[in-house]
Amino acid sequence: MTMTKREQLAAIDEEILLADGFDEAIIGHVSLGGTSKAVYDRAKCIQILCERDGMEPVDAEEFFSYNVEGAYVGDSTPLFVEMCHDAG
Repeated sequence: MTMTKREQLAAIDEEILLADGFDEAIIGHVSLGGTSKAVYDRAKCIQILCERDGMEPVDAEEFFSYNVEGAYVGDSTPLFVEMCHDAG
């Protein structure tokens, strides 16, 4: 049986903090100073808010920025990455 991304991260560090409701946006993890952090695709998080919660993109961006990305919960606070894309 295949492990979910949430289960994979828990297997790496059972105390890793995750952003509730954004499992589909998990892209990996990083270890900084001995602390494991979940890493999310920021754009995918915004997309989840639009699709799941019916938010308009500008409202989803504002909500996410303030309530999720801006929430500091200690050294294990997840990271939200803006992905780079080729211009051409």
